[in-house]
Amino acid sequence: MKKGLKLLWVCIICAGLFTALYFLIDYFKNVFMKKNMGGADRIIRIIIAAIVGVLYWQGIIEGTLAYILLAVAGVFLITSFVSFCPLYTIVGLNTCRVKK
Repeated sequence: MKKGLKLLWVCIICAGLFTALYFLIDYFKNVFMKKNMGGADRIIRIIIAAIVGVLYWQGIIEGTLAYILLAVAGVFLITSFVSFCPLYTIVGLNTCRVKK
């Protein structure tokens, strides 16, 4: 098989895998990850994550504490962007406004 044809097949297979992955993520988001965070929660989490990032960048926090806080800040950012907090689901908390 020619190199160009192999590359074409690899691209087609990768495109198919990425499409399948996209639809799988979309399915899980719609079924399991219903929005449960309001706007204020999201903004507060983003601000806290930014503060932790600046503190680490300035060298104010370092060592193990810095890595733990950076991990928490990363979780805060991810949950803010998807508007879903797994801990809220466990506790039964929902700060998202109800659609009418």
